[in-house]
Amino acid sequence: MEQKHEVVEGVHPLTHGDHADRSGGAPGSQGGAGDAAHAGHAGHAGDADDDAEAVRRPAGDRETSRANRGWWDRNADEYQNDHGEFLGDARFVWGPEGLDEAEAGLLGPAEQLRGLDVLEVGAGAAQCSRWLAAQGARPVALDLSHRQLQHALRIGGGDPGRPGFPLVEADARALPFADGSFDLACSAFGAVPFVADPERVFAEVARVLRPGGRWVFSLTHPLRWSLADEPGPEGLTVLASYFDRTPYVEEDGEGRTVYAEHHRTLGDRVRELVGAGFRLEDLVEPEWPEWNQQVWGGWSPLRGRLVPGTAVFVCTLA
Repeated sequence: MEQKHEVVEGVHPLTHGDHADRSGGAPGSQGGAGDAAHAGHAGHAGDADDDAEAVRRPAGDRETSRANRGWWDRNADEYQNDHGEFLGDARFVWGPEGLDEAEAGLLGPAEQLRGLDVLEVGAGAAQCSRWLAAQGARPVALDLSHRQLQHALRIGGGDPGRPGFPLVEADARALPFADGSFDLACSAFGAVPFVADPERVFAEVARVLRPGGRWVFSLTHPLRWSLADEPGPEGLTVLASYFDRTPYVEEDGEGRTVYAEHHRTLGDRVRELVGAGFRLEDLVEPEWPEWNQQVWGGWSPLRGRLVPGTAVFVCTLA
């Protein structure tokens, strides 16, 4: 990565657990990939906010960003403890089904990743970026959550406490990079469902990609929004309208937002992407494999074999 990514005014990356000279947005979190794939309305992890009350009401962009940054900072430890073994330290897993990029090749043939500048949005503990680095790519792992990125430092890379690539703490709605800085951008359950204005995220990703760049991201399949968030048979019952886009919000005892997630239909996502200048190349709905017997929040073998739980959008900048 060129020196232009080394210093970003007003945003500080992490080294050795302290603020340093780089910037970054999170399966992360908002706040990521590798980790975020693993949170949200259909099963976000952690119980640091067990006293919060779930409601459906509007939630603005700043309110959502502030709440989700705090939520991921509070819950990152539990998330990594619960799901770190499944995610691995250097695997690229697209979601709870266990779809592995090493087999799926949604970013393109692994041998063609070498030498590419790659931005991981919502990187969490940067497991996906480690896999990318092992393929010879030059990743930058960006996450909204400071604590998630501390886990990235804990896992490290080449040297203890050093991941071997930049960690950037920043909001995905305002990427701290110059236009045309990356060949590829990716996100495994990071950022997109955790912002009130995903159009802004898509526009920012389009801005920092080079012409013809690829943008591949996964999130909870929109169909899940209408179902009960349970892994058992009760999770197959429709409780809400698929077309109800009212945000899912968790409030503390004083009515302050401590977590928020925003729903869009599949059609909404396609229109947002096209509006940002992307061409949708593929929409992957991973089937639940026989080998995977884990329950992850609302994801389970029972539900996964009947209805999709994850959607992966494969796009190219037009």
